[in-house]
Amino acid sequence: MPAQPSHNPPQPGSDALRADALRADARENRDRILRAAREAYALHGIDVPISAIARRAGVGVATLYRRFPTRASLITEAFTEQLVECAGALDEALEDPDPWRAFCTVFTKVCAMQAADRGFTHAFLARFPDESSYAGERDRAEEGLALLVRRAKEAGALRPDFDVSDVVLALLANNGVANSTQAESAAASRRLVGYLLESFRARPDIKQLPPPARLGLDRLGGAG
Repeated sequence: MPAQPSHNPPQPGSDALRADALRADARENRDRILRAAREAYALHGIDVPISAIARRAGVGVATLYRRFPTRASLITEAFTEQLVECAGALDEALEDPDPWRAFCTVFTKVCAMQAADRGFTHAFLARFPDESSYAGERDRAEEGLALLVRRAKEAGALRPDFDVSDVVLALLANNGVANSTQAESAAASRRLVGYLLESFRARPDIKQLPPPARLGLDRLGGAG
């Protein structure tokens, strides 16, 4: 006898539709994980447990690890947009013909981002050797910051004993203010930044400071 025809023949393109649905689910899970990670890092810093991020995203830990196989890969993806924004701000500042204004603009922007997001500074300054694209952006930002400092000093606007490590010192101070003042963190950070920039400015009667602490930029990186 000839084979009986199926009462439910496969619909054309059904495999493609299922694959599209799976891809859409995967994208949705990935987006939810990234949103949850950004929210958690902003509130608590980058030491939030992976399990807490998975719960916030409404997915299992195994699902999270399928999308982001390492903690570093999740952190770098969550902060890539901010890192690119910072690197772009540095590039724009380096084109500014006024070295002091350029330095102030970048310093103010980084401190504001730090006050708004507790995880940002650690993620920005931490080193993740296996995340090459992120590391490249970070290194570019680090080089741009050093160049901004050098230009401002050569222009006679930044005090001559200012050291690049003083940026780390200032960010450590701003981090403490931002984390301790909670609701007033933005206002307190802006006030601190104003004081710091005034102290950084070169003046004829400037007093010599003690030697710099030689803090590396990765001193702030809690995930290295």
